Amino acid sequence: MQKFMRKTRRRLRIAGLAVLGATATTAFMSPAAAQEAAADPADAPKPTGFWERDRLTGDWGGARTSLEDAGIKFGATQTSDGLADLSGGKRTGATYQGETELDLDLDLDKLVGWGGASVHISGVTVLGRSVTTNNSDALYTASSIDTDRGSRLYDLYLDQDIPGGLASLRIGQAGADEEFMVSKVATPFLNGTFGYPGLPTLDQPSGGPEYPLTTPMARLKLTPGDQWTVLLAAFNGDPTGNGFSLSDPGLRDRSGTSFRTSDGVLGYVEAQYAVNQGADATGLPATYKLGLWAHSGRFDDQRLAPDNRMLNGDFSVYAVVDQMLWRRPETKDEGISVFARVMGAPSDRNLVDLYADTGVALKGPFEGRSDDVVGLALAYSRISDAVRVANVAQPLLPPGRPINDYEIDLEATYQAAVTPWWQLQPDLQYVVHPDGNVVDPSTFPHGAIKNAIVAGLRTTIIF
Repeated sequence: MQKFMRKTRRRLRIAGLAVLGATATTAFMSPAAAQEAAADPADAPKPTGFWERDRLTGDWGGARTSLEDAGIKFGATQTSDGLADLSGGKRTGATYQGETELDLDLDLDKLVGWGGASVHISGVTVLGRSVTTNNSDALYTASSIDTDRGSRLYDLYLDQDIPGGLASLRIGQAGADEEFMVSKVATPFLNGTFGYPGLPTLDQPSGGPEYPLTTPMARLKLTPGDQWTVLLAAFNGDPTGNGFSLSDPGLRDRSGTSFRTSDGVLGYVEAQYAVNQGADATGLPATYKLGLWAHSGRFDDQRLAPDNRMLNGDFSVYAVVDQMLWRRPETKDEGISVFARVMGAPSDRNLVDLYADTGVALKGPFEGRSDDVVGLALAYSRISDAVRVANVAQPLLPPGRPINDYEIDLEATYQAAVTPWWQLQPDLQYVVHPDGNVVDPSTFPHGAIKNAIVAGLRTTIIF
């Protein structure tokens, strides 16, 4: 996987070994999802006009609705990113990446009478090249669909509601980025760090259980009240078993079907408190989350890298806030919302020990554009003290070289709903200290990789 190769190259650089080498919870859904959430299909017929319907392929002459009534729901989404490094990074240049995602949902109550149970299956196919790997060389991918070319299984799990409505259980293969550490307000942004934050991406083996590397897991969801939700989950500790080695983890499991269960345990606990979520709420909606992840595996002691001393276990604590600040009068979800996330991890065994991001998004910025979103976001990642000390102490590195310190990622974006099934999204990103301020091989031994400007366009079609 390309992002993991960047991470392993980054760890070697930092060690001195490779100097030459989208309410706040619903306001930012896709247009199709927002339309489905805002209206009960039983109350109003679905639009059938080409430009008004929620999917490009429509209702298949009534067959899609008949299948959904029987408990079978198909979905397909195609996302294409054309991105260019305009300045800085390793080199300038443009790339294309495209992802096709197929989804199948089975309502087992309708199909076989298994009450409260459903199955979700999804897979992805990715084409093209990464602007981050080939050009900007940043810590985080400029595109949220950035990964190796090929096709692979993504999700395969069973959901079971527990009688009484206070809990549900999920068992199967999934990613932590689907439920944990998520900011709904941040979902419109393209950069991968505004999805699953950068700290676990860089500090967990094989990049952790996140797109596109899902892994066997079990998750319990508790809902003791209207405002409270508690999530507890256990994932296999390494999606591919490659840890932090140089080998590309995607090559160990190209199809996503290895179903590994022998790589330790990665556990999550997250408490969520949501206020003013109902249609009749008088206040502005907000969601607050506090969580912890802990890993049972062994991790390199960064203070002694590259001497391969190992430390037992790893963990991180985090907090997430989504808050609506202003709502346009007589609308449900148009207005200004902000998000913020902060998390920390032990310095002695992690590449990044402090991460924070924040941003603002305006839904419905213009008259008649109620489904458009314009946003600005910033992320900060600090290279851990232990890594920096070990880097400075390397006796073979020349004096005056760049010292690893931090990376800042800034993004401005506009998500335009052309139709309910088609979005266009121009995007601009600026990266300060790509890869945490490392030596540019073309300017060895003293020059650092220059700050990068990445711009482009995303198009998303819901079939």
